[in-house]
Amino acid sequence: MKYVPVLDKGFRPMYAEFKKYSEEVLKSEHKLLKICVERNDGYNYIYEYNVFAVGHAEENNRMAERIVKTILWLVGGYKIYLAGDEGVYEFIKAAYTDKGIRAFDKNFMERVYEKPFEVVLCDEKNFPKEKKCSLSVGGHLDGCRIGFDAGGSDRKVSAVVDGKVVYSEEVVWFPKINSDPNYHYNEILTAFKTAASKMPRVDAIGVSSAGVYVNNKIMVASLFLKVNDDDFNKKVKTMYIDVAKELGENIPLEVANDGDVTALAGAIDLNDDSVLGIAMGTSEAVGYINDKGGLNGWLSELAFVPVDYNKDSMVDEWSGDYGCGVKYFSQDSVIKLAEMGGYKFDEKLSPAEKLKVVQKMMTEGNPLAKQIYEDIGTYLGHTMPFYAMFYGIKHVLLLGRVTSGEGGNVIMERANKILKEEYPELKFTIEMPDEKNRRVGQSIAAASLAATAK
Repeated sequence: MKYVPVLDKGFRPMYAEFKKYSEEVLKSEHKLLKICVERNDGYNYIYEYNVFAVGHAEENNRMAERIVKTILWLVGGYKIYLAGDEGVYEFIKAAYTDKGIRAFDKNFMERVYEKPFEVVLCDEKNFPKEKKCSLSVGGHLDGCRIGFDAGGSDRKVSAVVDGKVVYSEEVVWFPKINSDPNYHYNEILTAFKTAASKMPRVDAIGVSSAGVYVNNKIMVASLFLKVNDDDFNKKVKTMYIDVAKELGENIPLEVANDGDVTALAGAIDLNDDSVLGIAMGTSEAVGYINDKGGLNGWLSELAFVPVDYNKDSMVDEWSGDYGCGVKYFSQDSVIKLAEMGGYKFDEKLSPAEKLKVVQKMMTEGNPLAKQIYEDIGTYLGHTMPFYAMFYGIKHVLLLGRVTSGEGGNVIMERANKILKEEYPELKFTIEMPDEKNRRVGQSIAAASLAATAK
């Protein structure tokens, strides 16, 4: 690699490691490993690559574990089919048990899909056939609309009338440290009512929020980390539905993952398809608008996807895994790199406040701050080829509080430089909206999610 992070010298990009592994495999006796991850309604995703046919079990198992985990968090699912290597199957099956190394992933997917998790060994004859879907989403601009973006550090709301933003605001809140769901409910209701007060009526409500949503119900969301399971099931799962009813009984509502709304914002802005949206904020939120201009129905929870093959890299506190995107493309990455560079934060500060410290350092011309953003751009430049293994990409759009200010431009410029010089076969570039849309663009795009009632 020509460009490497200066502050994080142990970074081993997944794409580079997979490419090196694949090249070594082809020099030896090899065979095809086929992976299928199945989710709701029989929809699935199939991926295949070559593995060592003889020996090298440890290398095969380790790479397969990283690739299977990548696909699982990329598309979502509760059943993994494997064909081609029984040793890899046994390793993956053991990993996705209550005592296995991927117990978190197993339990998370069981909660989302409300089905037991399975790992199944197949032969070529019984391997599943591909089943895809494409869901139309967003782009509705008629009438008086509320768009709400539930960030982990601030909540943003926009009032939009016939496609024109008449009001928008950002308010700091603390959803992740509050165990009382009434706190969340009242904050969301206040935002909705504020936007509603700026318009003659409310015709539709759209919500962009981190997490997994099924029929506007909250299945899993980090915003409610401190809420116990009983309160979650009773008060959180239908919270957006319940809050919307306070503004009117039959107002159309659409709740979408914030990553998908990021991609939607890009597709609307660019008037094109095949858009990968990455929001760098409290976490890494990713979404994708496919070549038909719709959604694949994937989770795209790339915060949990490994981007660093280094086993000694930083561990995500929630999933317990190393090298995952959340520690490379969020405010956690800014904090991590600052500390690697020797900066000592006041421990009383919240992560959002620590980010603001570094952003202020950047405006003052601090060289460490610039290096932090260059290193995040280096992470991104070397990670995009890995993402492109699974997504068809014409455009990459960056949003989120980490990209605010000059730091966002540094990230984008470094990443694009790496793409151009080290991965010229990739024909896309990374783009950003203007400064205002970087911060409130998701709430505006969210306003277009729901179709108005006929």
